[in-house]
Amino acid sequence: MVRQPLTAEQIAAGQRLGVALRAARAGRSLVEVALAAGISPETLRKIEAGRLPAPAFGTVVCLSQALDVPLSDLADVWLADMRVHQAS
Repeated sequence: MVRQPLTAEQIAAGQRLGVALRAARAGRSLVEVALAAGISPETLRKIEAGRLPAPAFGTVVCLSQALDVPLSDLADVWLADMRVHQAS
């Protein structure tokens, strides 16, 4: 099975997610949060920088828990701009 390339909207959503995660991390170190979520610091760095725009669902769930951010809030960040385009 060949994975389809991400759309521009999906890439933008991943960038918004990265910004939201970085903001939620606030004063905590990247390493601390990554280890609490069970992922590598490099993976978190890539997500926050938007270089990994479509992280696995389980990764987002673990980051949600590690950062004490409701998963629904992260979903809203991901979907924010997409809802505007769908309504047009």
